[in-house]
Amino acid sequence: MDNLILLGAPGSGKGTQSAILVEKNSFKHVSTGNLLRDEIAKETELGLKVKEVMESGNLVSDELVVELLKANLSLSESKY
Repeated sequence: MDNLILLGAPGSGKGTQSAILVEKNSFKHVSTGNLLRDEIAKETELGLKVKEVMESGNLVSDELVVELLKANLSLSESKY
């Protein structure tokens, strides 16, 4: 298996299940929510775009999430 993506509403157990999968299978865990919050905290150009969208009460677009993932895929040891 190359990739496994867990989708669900907030509080549906994605993080809990991810932790189990990481522990039992040595998978890497990447959380887009954590990545978004990190970019905002670092005040990167992308983070400022994301912050504006979130503060306006809108959902972050797929395009911005893909941009976020592309910017962070080179992480050798993901902490997310």
